[in-house]
Amino acid sequence: MLLSDILNNISYIATEGSLEKNIASLASDSAKVTKGGLFAAIVGTHVDGHTFIDSAIQNGATVIVCEKMPASPISGVTYVQVAHTPEALGFIADMFYGHPSQKLALVGVTGTNGKTTIATVLYKLFESLGYKAGLFSTVENRIHETVLPATQTTPDLIVLHELLAKMVDEGITHCFMEVSSHAVDQNRIAGLHFTGGIFTNLTHDHLDYHKTFEAYFAAKKKFFDDLSETAFALTNKNDAYGEKILADTRAKKYTYGEIGYFSGKIVSMNINEMALSIENETTSFELVGKFNMYNILAIYGTAVLLGEEKKNVLAHLSKLQGATGRFHKMKAPNGSTVIVDYAHSPDALQNVLETIRGIIDTNGRIITVVGCGGDRDPSKRAPMGSIAAKLSDAAIFTADNPRSEDPAVIISSMGTSLTPDEMKKVATEPDRRKAIDMAVKMAQSNDVVLIAGKGHELYQEIKGFKQPFSDFEVVEQAFRS
Repeated sequence: MLLSDILNNISYIATEGSLEKNIASLASDSAKVTKGGLFAAIVGTHVDGHTFIDSAIQNGATVIVCEKMPASPISGVTYVQVAHTPEALGFIADMFYGHPSQKLALVGVTGTNGKTTIATVLYKLFESLGYKAGLFSTVENRIHETVLPATQTTPDLIVLHELLAKMVDEGITHCFMEVSSHAVDQNRIAGLHFTGGIFTNLTHDHLDYHKTFEAYFAAKKKFFDDLSETAFALTNKNDAYGEKILADTRAKKYTYGEIGYFSGKIVSMNINEMALSIENETTSFELVGKFNMYNILAIYGTAVLLGEEKKNVLAHLSKLQGATGRFHKMKAPNGSTVIVDYAHSPDALQNVLETIRGIIDTNGRIITVVGCGGDRDPSKRAPMGSIAAKLSDAAIFTADNPRSEDPAVIISSMGTSLTPDEMKKVATEPDRRKAIDMAVKMAQSNDVVLIAGKGHELYQEIKGFKQPFSDFEVVEQAFRS
């Protein structure tokens, strides 16, 4: 694609050098530049891409997109100055890959909790309905039946457009995508055309990055502000921010919840299934918990807004399981139940524990293993410790992903708000493997053990290294010992 054709479609401040150059590839990492490629210099959170311009040119870049023009331009290289590189790169990538997001139905899911479950089950639903579907999630990315590893909730901007183009080439008709607040703030969804957007809820999380709750809300809201008038915006009417987040969207507005355009309520529930009445139709689902009622309503509403027949949606949806590491049940040899869940925010932990309390045998106990991540928002540690102690019969505070912090310091901060009675229910064990083993061995036949915080993750991040670690595998080992 010629650079001149691209510049006819994006806003730029100035250029230096020939515009009649064919662009062979795109990169925002100088190490990934190929001969005849375009390099976008992005000012990141920790690194300024402008410092790698010379390296990119040495690796073959012939076009540089930047926010600051170099003092001494190199002959034969074309420079394009833009106001904001990530946003410009999004539209460049969209054109370079042939506008892939306009050639399929792309639905984004944002909010604090529920994104992975909603995106994953939507993918499974549309595959079950006979379509070829795509998925971008925290757990994995999928192109129909091909699984690709996920390194972050929302992929790198260039990779995202490239994978969407591959989806189009392989006949994908629907794609469901988690949209993180980081991705919105960093313009990693720039240039995408969304058919619809879903809002789940907004609770305490990611304040280490956004600093204030207002900034966190603003990042989520920007996703809906940028939707087109042809898109739909589906929001949780029962969340305090559900309607506020759609205040300035141009998209068609719909709601879901216990009241709303797509409404439902719980008829009955046990640890294995939940019966919901959705628009006067009672259906049983494998997903359980009030939080999953909202997830199911969002999934159902989205499918209907995408043109699917209501009863057919319910029939297929009733047979589907959730995402890996989300309220994942495991049965111990002695009859007790272990639930592995990704809950790593106060609200998510409370939702899971309240769900377990509502379905556990009257003689059963809840034993919770929980930690908090290091180098992340420390203000949620005490609330999570209090919730675990208050809603459990016994709790073990342990390491999550301590990163560069001392696990003992994190664990100590989790206990700062406990009452004397709550402290009596809490044990501490910095070694997560030992903590899980302890909880499984404590459990009797009617008990439920909740292993919270890491869910699907296959590593533990300690002192800059990701060491292999799976809650699932550790639980299985505890069952065998």
